[in-house]
Amino acid sequence: MGISLNRPSLLTIFKEYSLMAFGMFLYSFGWLCCILPADAAGGGATGLSLLIYHLSGGVVSIGTMVLIINAILLVIAGFVVGWNFGVKTIYCVVVMSVIMHFLQVWCTVGNAGGWIADMIVARDGLSLEPGTIVDIFNLDNRLLSAILGGICSGVGVALCFQQGGSTGGSDIVVMIVNKFHTISYGKFIRYTDGVIISSALLLPEIGIDGVIYGFVMVAVFSYTVDMILSGNQQSNQIFIICKDYKAMADAINSQAKRGATVIDSIGWYSKGESKIVMCVCRKRDQAMVLKVVNKVDPEAFITIGSVMGVYGKGFDALNKV
Repeated sequence: MGISLNRPSLLTIFKEYSLMAFGMFLYSFGWLCCILPADAAGGGATGLSLLIYHLSGGVVSIGTMVLIINAILLVIAGFVVGWNFGVKTIYCVVVMSVIMHFLQVWCTVGNAGGWIADMIVARDGLSLEPGTIVDIFNLDNRLLSAILGGICSGVGVALCFQQGGSTGGSDIVVMIVNKFHTISYGKFIRYTDGVIISSALLLPEIGIDGVIYGFVMVAVFSYTVDMILSGNQQSNQIFIICKDYKAMADAINSQAKRGATVIDSIGWYSKGESKIVMCVCRKRDQAMVLKVVNKVDPEAFITIGSVMGVYGKGFDALNKV
């Protein structure tokens, strides 16, 4: 018997990829229309692309550089840790790069395709040099622009994480590094973002004030993602009581790509023996795990607890605390 694709499953797929595309639009909008006009620095692959953009005098498209950097990282990761990235990660990287490219074209003054820039210049009576990225909101305040950019990009990334996607960049680098040396994800991101943002001190277009705004943007970005993904905890512990614990554990392993542990239990009201499927996952993976649980058993009893620290394979190393 072949696998049938019913209407709800197709609608679910369409919804997930639509939300990821919208999330990548918000992320790109935050960078191109808020952070870049504020001459602020940033972290990750996009922050590195922003540095290259300034070094090249604006010749290289930020979206193009994001795609090139992520493509190189994906190829390296493929040879080092295997070719098992999700299709969603590749989809998000491509969509993000395309949106960034076109936003840069549309919002550049004096560009043949810069219709948004021309419209804003005419609306506000601005006098800008050709090649300038317009501030769509005309905030005239670099700090506010950096904060708004952090909020927009944070909401976009959170939407992407909730649908099981990833923006690549630092996530891929952490995956490569952990193949040889276990390192905390949070610490690695802080270190790499710090190095990339601090490197902007060498660029006169950004300067020390742009670096400070960059750190403010990263702080706002991180807080926004944490708030949307339910709290500041790094990981969540999920207990699942269901009818078919074997099918549930197998589905979490194969579909959510997370580990599962089966624990013996007794329901004291019924005095009947049962099994609890326990799954510990990163907070950004919680929505994906719950979707798998709902698919296997919509009537499953679930509890979710925030875990302040998780140490071991696939998480943080105890000696790195």
